[in-house]
Amino acid sequence: MTTIFSKIVSGEIPAYKVAESLDYLAFLDISPLAEGHVLVIPKTEVDYIFDLDDDLYTGLQLFAKIVAAGIKAAIPCRKVGVAVIGLEVPHAHIHLIPMNKVDDLNFARPKLSFTPEQLEATAEKIKVAIRTVED
Repeated sequence: MTTIFSKIVSGEIPAYKVAESLDYLAFLDISPLAEGHVLVIPKTEVDYIFDLDDDLYTGLQLFAKIVAAGIKAAIPCRKVGVAVIGLEVPHAHIHLIPMNKVDDLNFARPKLSFTPEQLEATAEKIKVAIRTVED
């Protein structure tokens, strides 16, 4: 079964993309815990992150590191938290969440809601920051 993330990769479903490579994609979570909450995925559909082959897994982590640096540069926060839960969508993914306190990573908290314009502006800030960090 094709996941919602695979449909984002194929362009069937739009997303607020912040970074993309041949093998990976990073886009804003549309039900975020914080402004700048990003999902990082391999374009290959694999359910469980630890089932990724070693090259794809390490590449995903390195790609997430670049994206996290961009988030930290674009969104005021102390750190960018990392979470791998993997129950809500059967496609390996990493949550990158700007955080100022431990509770910012509490997935039981109510999710935030932003307008499409706000999401687009946040995605653009992160994209610009990623390009700056990579240079």
